[in-house]
Amino acid sequence: MNHQYQVEVVSWQSHQAALSQVRQQVFIDEQNVPVELELDDLDADAIHLLVENQENQPIACARLLANGSIGRMAVLMDWRMRGIGLAMLDKAISIHRQLGRNTILLSAQTHAIGFYLKAGFVVVSTPYLDANIQHVDMQFIVGKA
Repeated sequence: MNHQYQVEVVSWQSHQAALSQVRQQVFIDEQNVPVELELDDLDADAIHLLVENQENQPIACARLLANGSIGRMAVLMDWRMRGIGLAMLDKAISIHRQLGRNTILLSAQTHAIGFYLKAGFVVVSTPYLDANIQHVDMQFIVGKA
């Protein structure tokens, strides 16, 4: 694993500020997602992944829901293309596997389809708009490995 960052499992209660900071920068500021669509009542019960750099600044996050989905996956612009997204995805798949979940679902922005395909996800829907951004539903079948 890259020593510039580490993927940590955290709770919303203990790391809300750091998680919100990343999501604010990526979804609201960069992608113009309305704040009312970014905020929901699912965070308190979700498993969260947080990546911080060597200076303990938050640079990426994701959340795992009890329904077997991965969402709110975000990497700050300056940290993209460094393997952070894949490291978070690997951790998320591992956690879902440990919890006995056989299928993982996510809603991918269409520009990121290739990233998820390389990780073993398959497209299971036609494109649709969410927060005025094109998405597709994708699925991963968890193996025993």
